[in-house]
Amino acid sequence: MPSTTPKKHRRPGAHPAAKGTETEIGRTRRARRVNRTLALTFPDAHAELDFSNPLELLVATVLSAQTTDARVNMVTPALFAAYPTAHAYAEANQAEVEEIIRSTGFFRSKAKNLIGLGQTLVADFGGEVPTALEDLVTLPGVGRKTAHVVRGNAFGLPGLTVDTHFQRLVKRLMLTEETDPVKIEHAVADLIERREWTMFSHRIIFHGRRICHARKPACGVCPIAFDCPSFGAGPTEPEEAADLVTGPERDHILGMA
Repeated sequence: MPSTTPKKHRRPGAHPAAKGTETEIGRTRRARRVNRTLALTFPDAHAELDFSNPLELLVATVLSAQTTDARVNMVTPALFAAYPTAHAYAEANQAEVEEIIRSTGFFRSKAKNLIGLGQTLVADFGGEVPTALEDLVTLPGVGRKTAHVVRGNAFGLPGLTVDTHFQRLVKRLMLTEETDPVKIEHAVADLIERREWTMFSHRIIFHGRRICHARKPACGVCPIAFDCPSFGAGPTEPEEAADLVTGPERDHILGMA
């Protein structure tokens, strides 16, 4: 049976990756072990944007730039009701769209992108959201990250979503030395089984939001601490670390520690 991360800690700085002695095979095995452990930690990991069809997810993901999913979810019910189709966005009044999405920040550029997105979908794709990566990235406001979110969660096509949490965590886990998002995507794709790409993205993002915080990670109760070269970046005592864990999975996470 494939292994998961042992429930023990190394001394800070003692991990082979931290010392520069980890082999490529060792890194691959560690990455996959981390993925399996996070699957147990976050069995319900998912896209936290609310949507019911590919267009809604596409729009919500465009809106999520520089804001939180929770904030986006506050405005999308009204937006989706007002603009249920690509044609509706294509013909929308920009000022009216801006008013609905104002609280998400950068609302003028986002409104312009949503209208342009609708127009491009109508003109080039019959009003439907395309599935191909190369087609999705031609839409206004859509880059590889957004395209992979849509492909993975609306169409079930494997992809790695390299957002700020993902970039930060793969750096902290020392899975790659790359800093460019596209290069990070390709490097991590070489470590994780293709069928796991979408769920690995969700799990890493959940982990970053709930346990492995940017400023003060909860190292002392982290389920992948033994496999983390950066163990010790946050409190290592379980009692102190436990106070840092957030999210509805908190009791489950602490029960695994």
